[in-house]
Amino acid sequence: MLCFSYGSNMSARRIQARVPSARFVAVAELPGHRLRFHKAAGDGSAKCDAQETGNPSDRVIGVVYEIDDAEKPELDRHEALGFGYDEKPVALNTSDGMIEAWMYYATRIDKTLKPFHWYKDHVLIGARENGLPADYIAWIEAVSSIDDPKPERHARELSIYGSPHAH
Repeated sequence: MLCFSYGSNMSARRIQARVPSARFVAVAELPGHRLRFHKAAGDGSAKCDAQETGNPSDRVIGVVYEIDDAEKPELDRHEALGFGYDEKPVALNTSDGMIEAWMYYATRIDKTLKPFHWYKDHVLIGARENGLPADYIAWIEAVSSIDDPKPERHARELSIYGSPHAH
């Protein structure tokens, strides 16, 4: 099955740590949506959402991964499906034409929350490694993020990249 990742799961190491079968398919654009860091997470921070705007000039850029059907429940668990995220099918534009995939979207929103630095780092690593447009990456870089009150979680989250990432 095809999954459209636009937040921390754009990072190949991040998604493969969760679902080892994940294989890159394409960079894709989702029209009529905007990237927001406003999904209320259980850890008190904000995670990404592809918010539907209906404006055809809005777009979320992300990565389509193919994952084994058998691993979808594991990804659902990591993404807290039913507890702040739901899922829907989407039509995406790629350099090779249109493809259909499914994605998670936020149902629990709190615009006052900010993402932790480590979460924003996952998103930026994924955006850079997949060659997303420079202006889109610059927009993500400009998003305000905060320290995780649990420094050990910050270290654990970024340990998948090998050398420590300084914020």
